[in-house]
Amino acid sequence: MLDQAIASAPASIGNVAVGFDIMGQAFPAAHDTVVATRESEPGVRLGKVSGLVSSLPEEVDRNTALAAASALLDAVGNPFGVRLDVDKGVPMSAGMGGSAASAVAAAAAVNALLPNPFSTEELLPFTLEGERVASDPVHWDNVMASLLGGLVLAAQETPAKLAKLTVPDGVVTIILHPSVKTETKAARAILQREVPLKTLIENSRRLATFVAGCARGDLDLVRAGFEDVLIEPQRKHLLPCFDAVKSAALDAGALGCTFSGSGPSMFAWAEAGKAAAVEAAMAKVFDEAGLTAKAYRSASTEGVTVQPAKEAA
Repeated sequence: MLDQAIASAPASIGNVAVGFDIMGQAFPAAHDTVVATRESEPGVRLGKVSGLVSSLPEEVDRNTALAAASALLDAVGNPFGVRLDVDKGVPMSAGMGGSAASAVAAAAAVNALLPNPFSTEELLPFTLEGERVASDPVHWDNVMASLLGGLVLAAQETPAKLAKLTVPDGVVTIILHPSVKTETKAARAILQREVPLKTLIENSRRLATFVAGCARGDLDLVRAGFEDVLIEPQRKHLLPCFDAVKSAALDAGALGCTFSGSGPSMFAWAEAGKAAAVEAAMAKVFDEAGLTAKAYRSASTEGVTVQPAKEAA
């Protein structure tokens, strides 16, 4: 048994263009890190907060990390209490899965303190309870990707069934995070509750094509499927330079480009040899629009990682 454990969970890309609410991708160019320390007093408490923010809510029902840890401890009978120190490396309200990363890191760190820890995949229900703080009803895309790593499809919710997909070899993911914020709840509120049958068919066509391209490592299929005809048209007005950024990325050789999650960050897939040019093209448009945009780039898609911090006496 351990007195203390550290877990680091990556940022993530919700939807991955064509998989609205059912597909997510881990993006380890940014992480949230949580240190869980065993305490004798029952309950879950917030300790030190560092990184991109200096404070977070201290109430369990307002903090995704605390809520995930609390759900996990409730499931095992609350054998001890914990203090969570949170280092935020994933920006908030950015469309990069910041709330999910905190929930995943917290659940994984506390899990490492248990005498009989759950498997990584078994942590999903607890991380979803953490994410529920930020979005209710809860959405799986960011959580499952940050937890398991890679490109993940929510194949079934009840009972839970996740399918790991493969990002084709040589593909690099680029994210540009502009200096504006988009609240997920507000971005969902503008979505139509009904869509034309033709739009549904075209979205299904692209989703199937994208998944087939990933499975076969066929970049031509990936490119053909990498277009969101369902959600993007309803949200792109939230970022006035959206069309220009997307066009610049595609002109520079990107396989596809759209919002990361609900935005405002935009992401693109590109072959390794074209990644720098795609990033530069996107950054140039943001700059011309008067927006400072932080660039992230990663060829890796690892999920949550855990390390012991201190052996129990």
